[in-house]
Amino acid sequence: MTDSKYFTTTKKGEIFELKAELNSDKKEKKKEAVKKVIASMTVGKDVSALFPDVVNCMQTDNLELKKLVYLYLMNYAKSQPDMAIMAVNTFVKDCEDPNPLIRALAVRTMGCIRVDKITEYLCEPLRKCLKDEDPYVRKTAAVCVAKLHDINAQLVEDQGFLDTLKDLISDSNPMVVANAVAALSEIAESHPSSNLLDLNPQSINKLLTALNECTEWGQIFILDCLANYTPKDDREAQSICERVTPRLSHANSAVVLSAVKVLMKFMEMLSKDLDYYGTLLKKLAPPLVTLLSAEPELQYVALRNINLIVQKRPEILKHEMKVFFVKYNDPIYVKLEKLDIMIRLASQANIAQVLAELKEYATEVDVDFVRKAVRAIGRCAIKVEQSAERCVSTLLDLIQTKVNYVVQEAIVVIKDIFRKYPNKYESVIATLCENLDSLDEPEARAAMIWIVGEYAERIDNADELLESFLEGFHDESTQVQLQLLTAIVKLFLKKPTETQELVQQVLSLATQDSDNPDLRDRGYIYWRLLSTDPVAAKEVVLAEKPLISEETDLIEPTLLDELICYIGTLASVYHKPPSAFVEGGRGVVHKSLPPRTASSESTESPDTAPAGAPPGEQLDVIPTQGDLLGDLLNLDLGPPVSGPPLATSAVQMGAVDLLGGGLDSLMGDEPEGIGAPNFVAPPAAAVPANLGAPMGSGLSDLFDLTSGVGTLSGSYVAPKAVWLPAMKAKGLEISGTFTRQAGSISMDLQLTNKALQVMTDFAIQFNRNSFGLAPAAPLQVHAPLSPTQTVELALPLSTAGSVMKTEPLNNLQVAVKNNIDVFYFSTLYPLHILFVEDGKMDRQMFLATWKDIPNENEAQFQIRDCPLSAEAVSSRLQSSNIFTVARRNVEGQDMLYQSLKLTNGIWVLAELRIQPGNPSFTDLELSLKCRAPEVSQHVYQAYETILKN
Repeated sequence: MTDSKYFTTTKKGEIFELKAELNSDKKEKKKEAVKKVIASMTVGKDVSALFPDVVNCMQTDNLELKKLVYLYLMNYAKSQPDMAIMAVNTFVKDCEDPNPLIRALAVRTMGCIRVDKITEYLCEPLRKCLKDEDPYVRKTAAVCVAKLHDINAQLVEDQGFLDTLKDLISDSNPMVVANAVAALSEIAESHPSSNLLDLNPQSINKLLTALNECTEWGQIFILDCLANYTPKDDREAQSICERVTPRLSHANSAVVLSAVKVLMKFMEMLSKDLDYYGTLLKKLAPPLVTLLSAEPELQYVALRNINLIVQKRPEILKHEMKVFFVKYNDPIYVKLEKLDIMIRLASQANIAQVLAELKEYATEVDVDFVRKAVRAIGRCAIKVEQSAERCVSTLLDLIQTKVNYVVQEAIVVIKDIFRKYPNKYESVIATLCENLDSLDEPEARAAMIWIVGEYAERIDNADELLESFLEGFHDESTQVQLQLLTAIVKLFLKKPTETQELVQQVLSLATQDSDNPDLRDRGYIYWRLLSTDPVAAKEVVLAEKPLISEETDLIEPTLLDELICYIGTLASVYHKPPSAFVEGGRGVVHKSLPPRTASSESTESPDTAPAGAPPGEQLDVIPTQGDLLGDLLNLDLGPPVSGPPLATSAVQMGAVDLLGGGLDSLMGDEPEGIGAPNFVAPPAAAVPANLGAPMGSGLSDLFDLTSGVGTLSGSYVAPKAVWLPAMKAKGLEISGTFTRQAGSISMDLQLTNKALQVMTDFAIQFNRNSFGLAPAAPLQVHAPLSPTQTVELALPLSTAGSVMKTEPLNNLQVAVKNNIDVFYFSTLYPLHILFVEDGKMDRQMFLATWKDIPNENEAQFQIRDCPLSAEAVSSRLQSSNIFTVARRNVEGQDMLYQSLKLTNGIWVLAELRIQPGNPSFTDLELSLKCRAPEVSQHVYQAYETILKN
């Protein structure tokens, strides 16, 4: 008879009977009694009253009985801590038993009893078991250290168990190595800063040796540990990959995914030109395909991981499209995931095959699946331009089926196709309009309304169509209401005479009858735009739309890199980092891929937007780190947007107090008649958005060489200084200086590669600064920067960037990215690079302005040891755009009256006293007057720099 008999008893008064049986002299009766106790405990009965009697049964040589007693102890020790101490002596004794199974059992149970009073007694037996001659005992003791650390971390550290655990990584038995790695990984996870797994090439070699011989779960622990190691160079990465590759053919899918994780991570360090790189790509495909023949739950996990792998390296599975075709008996969750991967792998080579398959799916009975299939056809059209026509005709065929949900999905995706390929497929609008009445889902109705509004000039009865939607305006969802409002305003701007009543009706509904703040606000904005400036309204509402990209659903690159490091874990199924779903105090470490080598192309290269993305829409590549300078966290390292947007940023600058309170008087409060004819800035609101910044308007002089002073001025250039030493930037050394030539400012850089690997994918970005300095073009390093190579380049700068007062005023914080990392440094730029070429005032204006600036704004400085004549001083300063307005001699002293103007329109007036022909007195006296006195100190430094060099 089996042990099931122990679970069928229904006797009352059992406890007393069991107590008597537990104290019986007969061994068999004792064992039977303990089995009954465990059975009762398992079905949820409280048998804690028998604790002392069960503990007495520990003194036995019978292994089966001992296991049962230990099981009881683990369950009840927490509720009976005082009684549990009675068992300690037996544990200690069992830890020295000649039978290794009993020694291991004792140490395992002691680790599972989470009672503080017992843990201190556990230390000595555990220390002995960690150095036991039997590997089975050692591997059990290794796991026990992790359990003990969870109960009392300080005790484990004080007793030196962590060092013993590290020594076990060099153990001769592979299972001991695997358990030691598992224990250390577990401890390291709860203490991310502890750096317990300090891996080096020697310990990695030991792990790889153990990998071939330990059990499958041991292999997973070792592979996960390897994935946290960063090889020192590509040769070591290749060597590890070669030794891990055989794990891809393992029967356990968890081992396969862990091996894939290691290979995906180390492939980052391999050059794409290597033959081995191509071989590795080919080897990765078959195991991933094999995972898809498992049961559906495993398939789903495999597909979620493959989804990440395909986004990172689509070339691995580009020839395996057929395995992702949906089978009729796949569960819906597997079908949807396969569909997603099919789109990611779609290319010109296989698009015909994919479309035929998708069209088939669109006639299935599962509504969710059909919807996703129709969307997939639209995504194919956007992704593979050559297939767009075929996709559109497929969608039209599906619309002809008149199946309601198919028609609605088709209209939603056709709207996106119109946005991707303007003026190409608009001939199908008539067919779409025929299906207006059948639309009942908000997204489809909104899409149709957008199409009617956007192409109103091509649809004769557009006003009637939109009016039909307007009848039930209040019953529509917010999405439809907003779209309808915008569409009718578009229609009015295109056909103003016919639709005046319609637009008044919708504006009235949106602003007076609606309680939705979004709708009301948009209604008011349109109303005011139309009533005050119809031309501006047209520019805003009918502006050209940016083309949409096919990869809007791609995971953001830095998150993708992190998720690749979590392949085979829950994070790879959720597609979220562990920090997003792991609660509690356990620290979650943010992982990232190792730095790329020169030839491995970075998917996050800041100079390349995704295909079809507008040029300004760049991927964010600055990682979130705690020690970023200022606002560098929020910067996007893409190339700055050039062209028209400068005008708007100039207008914004007019409205900003550039230096936090010092310049309010300059922005519109200057007395009339001071400065050049167009010196006074109009109020910010009065500057039309389409005018940009007028020259010298106090907004933003951008490289304006048409001011009549466009001669090449030889402004003083400081020698290059090291801004970023190689030791702080993983081998990249950056030296530089600033220059101003013919009205253009540039940053002259010298990049030196002092690392052992090639550097590529350079990009640069500035933090907000006092004068809006920003790169006017991307950082162009045309060829990869090889080790020991130096390259010199000039980065053009504009003053149209975001403005924020810095301390000191001329501080510039810079972020430079390459394929290795993002690096940060700050430098001080000399203010004279901001002195513009039209900074000369006429005499009357100089006099009036000098009197007008309050005396408390005057600052006095001395320029020591400068034995120059007035002519030499005047000539030298003029080359840096400091202009002499007048000169006179007072009591043997030469007085120079000078003016200069900064790029943001601030004027600075100066009086310079020189003692000519007096060798004993070579100091110059400088008086500066300015409406923003905080500038004066930096102008003085510019004077001193120019005159002494």
